[in-house]
Amino acid sequence: MKICLIVGTRPEIIKMAPVIHECIRRKLDFFILHTGQHYSYEMDQLFFKELELPPPRYNINAGLKSFRLQIGMMLRKIKEILVKERPGIVLVLGDTNSVLSGALAANQLNIPIGHIEAGLRSHDVAMVEETNRIITDHIATELYTPTTESRQNLIEEGLDEGKIFLTGNTVVDAVFQHKEMVDKKINVFADLGIEKGKYMVITAHRPENVDVHERLKNMLAAFEQVHAKYRLPLLWPIHPRTQKMIKSFSLAIPGCLTLLPPMGYLGFLQLEAHAKIILTDSGSIQEEACILGVPCVTLRDNTERNETLTIGSNVLVGVEPSKIVEGVAQMLSRDTRWKNPYGDGTSAKQILDIVLKK
Repeated sequence: MKICLIVGTRPEIIKMAPVIHECIRRKLDFFILHTGQHYSYEMDQLFFKELELPPPRYNINAGLKSFRLQIGMMLRKIKEILVKERPGIVLVLGDTNSVLSGALAANQLNIPIGHIEAGLRSHDVAMVEETNRIITDHIATELYTPTTESRQNLIEEGLDEGKIFLTGNTVVDAVFQHKEMVDKKINVFADLGIEKGKYMVITAHRPENVDVHERLKNMLAAFEQVHAKYRLPLLWPIHPRTQKMIKSFSLAIPGCLTLLPPMGYLGFLQLEAHAKIILTDSGSIQEEACILGVPCVTLRDNTERNETLTIGSNVLVGVEPSKIVEGVAQMLSRDTRWKNPYGDGTSAKQILDIVLKK
C-alpha cells in the first residue's frame, strides 16, 4: 500500500512527524504532500529540518490566498497529484484548509481517507476550523480520535462506531520524543537571558482575535496588566499575521513585552516546558501545555480541547483584560499534577497498525 500524508501548517508538520518516522521505521511506501499553507522558512522548512523529516515529494505553494482561492487551488492540485500517485489511503490531520481540501480531493477520487485528530468540536460553527473538521469527519473512511470525548462526539453525530478508533494524540508522541533531546541541542535561556520557571509565554494568531481591533487591543492591555501584577518577563514569539495587524491598527506594543521572531519547534518546546504559565489562542499549544504540566490560559471564547478544562490544566477566559488577569491568578494557584488525557505516546504506531490491518 502507498500512503499519502498531507500537511500544510506548523502544527500538522509537528503532529504528523511521528507518523512519518513510523512509516520510515516500517519501510512503508509513502510520500508527503505539502500544501504550503504556511509559507515562511520559520513556519515551514525549519520544522522539516529540526524534526529530521524527508522533504515533501510535492509542495503546491497555496499560501497567501483568500479562503475561497486557497481551497480551490488546493483541491485542484491535490487531485492531480492523487490521480498520478494513486495511493491506497490519504492521511490528513486536524482541521485546516489543507485537511478539508485533501479529504475532499480523496473523496472525489474514491480513495480512502484517514482523519487523525478526529472528533474535536468547539460547537461554534462560525469557526472555519469547526466546519472543516465536521466535513472531514463525515467523509472519512477511518477516524482516529485522541480522547474518549472526541470519540463520543462522533458517535453522537451518528457516525459508524466501526470506523472510529481511540488512538490518543500524536502530539504526545512528538513531545515525548523531543522533550529530553532538546535540552542537549539548544539553550534558549542563555540566548534570551532568562531563568527557567521565571517567565510567561504568549502566543496569539487566530483571525477572530488578531483581525479584530477591539479584541487585539484588549489582549495587549491585558498583557500589560499581567506584567504589572507579576513582574515576570512576557515572551511573545509573534506570528507574522499578528505583527501585521498590530501595525495596521496602529496599536502600541507595551514595553513590558519581549517580542521574538517565530521560533522553531525545538526552541519553542523548550520555552514552553519551563514557563511559569502560557497564554495562548492556539489549540495545539493547549495540548502541549497540558502534556508538559504547564498551566495554560486560553484567550478564546470556546475551545475544541475541552479535556484540558475538565482536568484543570487550562482555563477559558476570552480577551477581556480583567478576565485574563483573573485566569492567570486562577491557574497559578492550581496543582499541576493533572493526568494527561491524550495518550501514552504510541499514537502513530496504533494509527499505522489500523491502516495496515484495514
